[in-house]
Amino acid sequence: MKIHTLLSPLNADELYFTGKTVVVIDVLRATSVILTALKNGAKEVIPVGTIEFAMKVSGNAFGGHTILGGERNTKKIEGFTFGNSPLEYTQENIEGKSIILFTTNGSKAIVKTKFAERTLIGSFFNLEALAEFLVSLNNDVEILCSGANGMFCLEDTVCAGKLIRKIQKLNGEIELTDASKASIELNGVFGKNIGEMLRNAEHGKKLIENGFEEDLDFISQIDIWDIIPRFESSVIKIMNNDEENK
Repeated sequence: MKIHTLLSPLNADELYFTGKTVVVIDVLRATSVILTALKNGAKEVIPVGTIEFAMKVSGNAFGGHTILGGERNTKKIEGFTFGNSPLEYTQENIEGKSIILFTTNGSKAIVKTKFAERTLIGSFFNLEALAEFLVSLNNDVEILCSGANGMFCLEDTVCAGKLIRKIQKLNGEIELTDASKASIELNGVFGKNIGEMLRNAEHGKKLIENGFEEDLDFISQIDIWDIIPRFESSVIKIMNNDEENK
């Protein structure tokens, strides 16, 4: 079992992921939003790569069961129901609904893996569940950090490193690429206090400046849920037991 970490989506094109097992991480905030929405009863999340496509898909929505969510440069997009704060995606707001999600980094990264054999969604919320499932597969794994506008970001890489450490504890014989080793080292330095790390990260500071400090407190929680969202056939749903065997 070999684990490779991509520190930015710019490091690979869509075809690179063909037939692979991929974990996409966008801690601040897309994958944290996806996990929260699905945990709170959303039917599915539909990630899109452009605002125009999000509007086109929503135009076909029926009976108010599809809602638009996401952000551009941390702010809610005009005409969208929700932004990209996980605190907006409460059970009362989204239960039973399909969410079309566009974000500056995360939704684009997820869509980029459309040719993968399986794409799983990760954040600090579900690392233990992910680690256990990936070890049970015993396949090579690509961890894709969504980054920030194509650039490296600390929080996604620390999250990747923390996931790899959990996998190592379950299977001490995994092979690591240089980027995965670097992720582990960064987790060792910055991963002891996730809340502090998020506040000091570049994007965390930007979120605080724009009034989203409460998001950082929520997102810093580790292993609070055992769900694994899977991106398949253009939608993200919680993986069930049957899918785990596929």
